[in-house]
Amino acid sequence: MNYGNNNQNGQNTESPEIYAARLSLIGTALSTLGDGLQTVAAGITLQELENPNTQDSQKQLDLSSQLELMQKQIDQLSRKIDKMERKNR
Repeated sequence: MNYGNNNQNGQNTESPEIYAARLSLIGTALSTLGDGLQTVAAGITLQELENPNTQDSQKQLDLSSQLELMQKQIDQLSRKIDKMERKNR
């Protein structure tokens, strides 16, 4: 950027104060954008931290129902083995 008072192209030159104010505006806009991104990231992180708890509960229920089914099958097999043993006596 040209800070001199004379410009060979005939354009007005910016004063250092205007240039600094524009840079300040750009910096503030970038900072605001960064804060917004941080907020979104924090929301996503919180959501991800909450979801595994829900998923863990669902997995726990699935495991419980699978264990119940397995116990029923074991009980059925035990009864069949008992019947077979009685026949062989």
